[in-house]
Amino acid sequence: MSEPSVEALRSQYQRLLQRMEANEREFRRLGRSVWRVQEDERRRLARDLHDGLGQNLTALKHRLAQLVPMLPDDAALQGHLFGSIALCSETLEDTRSLSRLLRPPILDDLGLEPALRWLARSIGETSGMQISLDIEPLPALGPDLDTLLFRVAQEALNNAAKHAQARNLLLRLVARAGDLQLQIADDGHGCDPDLALRSGGSGLGGMRERLRLYGGSLQLHSAPGAGTRLRATVPLDPGDAA
Repeated sequence: MSEPSVEALRSQYQRLLQRMEANEREFRRLGRSVWRVQEDERRRLARDLHDGLGQNLTALKHRLAQLVPMLPDDAALQGHLFGSIALCSETLEDTRSLSRLLRPPILDDLGLEPALRWLARSIGETSGMQISLDIEPLPALGPDLDTLLFRVAQEALNNAAKHAQARNLLLRLVARAGDLQLQIADDGHGCDPDLALRSGGSGLGGMRERLRLYGGSLQLHSAPGAGTRLRATVPLDPGDAA
């Protein structure tokens, strides 16, 4: 029995390579589809919280407020009613905050840059962190890339505020040589990059996998006490991203 020729082996290798590439494209397509379903569910839950529970709490708060002039001169009873109104207000604000965290409407209505400015302002106000933005004019990216980069920025800023305890942070978004680059640098405590990317707690490992679905990458540079620098890169045209 004769040995396969070099040409036959080369042909088999090419077919195997093409099959592997096709499988990789299909895996990415399925991964992107799953992620879109997750974001659609976030959008639905956010809308239900805002339009359903949020509106019911608002109506309840107004009805309780209408009872105030009807109360007898009873300090204890008035205290219970005012406490109930305050509880409605707190729960309403918590509901609105949760709705925005699930899927901020500004991302769908106005796009990535306004959403990033809102994110920086809201996290800066709650954490006391000074967040600077440098966002160059960008072409229209489409909903997938808008959401992808927003989620990476959201994860990185939350980590800087909660875990790194940073005081200052710079977020930069630019387009270079056909790629989008999201760069985030802070002056926090720093971390072990390998551990942060492996840990489920930081969420950065999940962000790296999402970037890979669009042909992108995530790099993390840090050391204890030296702050953290993150760079997320993704093609402006992910090719088979549809």
